[in-house]
Amino acid sequence: MLIDLRSDTVTKPSLAMRKAIAEAEVGDDIYGEDPTVNQLQEYAAQLFEKEAALFLTSGTQGNTIAILSQTEPGSEVLVEADAHIFWYEGGASAALGGIQLHQVPGRKGIMTTEDVLSRIRSENVHFPPTKLLCLENTHNRAGGTCWSLEEVNSVGEAAHSKGLKVHMDGARIFNASVAKKIPVKDYTKEVDSVQFCLSKGLGAPVGSMLVGSKEFIDKARFWRKRLGGAMRQAGILASAGLYALEHNIERLEEDHALAKKLACGLKALGLDVNLNEVETNMVMLPYADADSLLEKLRQKNILAGLSKPGVIRFVTHLDVSFNDIDYTLETIAKLP
Repeated sequence: MLIDLRSDTVTKPSLAMRKAIAEAEVGDDIYGEDPTVNQLQEYAAQLFEKEAALFLTSGTQGNTIAILSQTEPGSEVLVEADAHIFWYEGGASAALGGIQLHQVPGRKGIMTTEDVLSRIRSENVHFPPTKLLCLENTHNRAGGTCWSLEEVNSVGEAAHSKGLKVHMDGARIFNASVAKKIPVKDYTKEVDSVQFCLSKGLGAPVGSMLVGSKEFIDKARFWRKRLGGAMRQAGILASAGLYALEHNIERLEEDHALAKKLACGLKALGLDVNLNEVETNMVMLPYADADSLLEKLRQKNILAGLSKPGVIRFVTHLDVSFNDIDYTLETIAKLP
């Protein structure tokens, strides 16, 4: 038995999802002729009440294309200091688009309106023009924390008032939606573009979606082609994403309950877990000798990872059960 708590990207397709994949109707998506891709894109756009959507290979590709489609070389994009776009996407915006990322300090991954406004560049020959604000919901390095609806609307309205576009890295937006009980269409009303992952908590094997206006998605489609991301009979993959959206959103509550159970159990063992920060499916455990603990757990067939040096991250998902959490806690309790 292996309990894999490294990430919610390690999930395996269910039998029902595999059946959907096997029976998917396909065509050439570059010609716009894959009916399953088209159905997935239409469904995603409807969920967010946006004009259009685009099926992509990954969240990094989605965020990069969103930035490239709403800026030009030499401009600046505001991101929270611990944003996934800054830390984990290979400097794609700079390498591919000549974009400068400007880090904005946040609290638990959330930026205030004042902090955002203070970092928007004025027109000056010395400054790059600020073109885009990126939000991350849920926030990965902050431990799966969520923006409130009021916070999103406030910073979104402020950015728009200064002529900026707003993009949301919503890799786990449905975790936030379920946790806060806010429909994604409301969560992203003040957002111009959203990227969300099908291959994390939703359980699909691969893929992400980008949603926004038709004009934006037309530009994104061009960038997808330029970056080599256009696909042919992609309905085989899209069918899994469609199944995930139709069946695996509401069950995210189970992942959140598992994370809370794990956090409470770790706290009961005297470990330094902040229960107030366990909002979705992640548990952060500051631990002095984190590498040693991870190795001890690995030897007991329990996998976890590091969020940052000295902080262990546990992530629950659809392939983790309550029994798995019990075993994990019992194992940690017995470790020397």
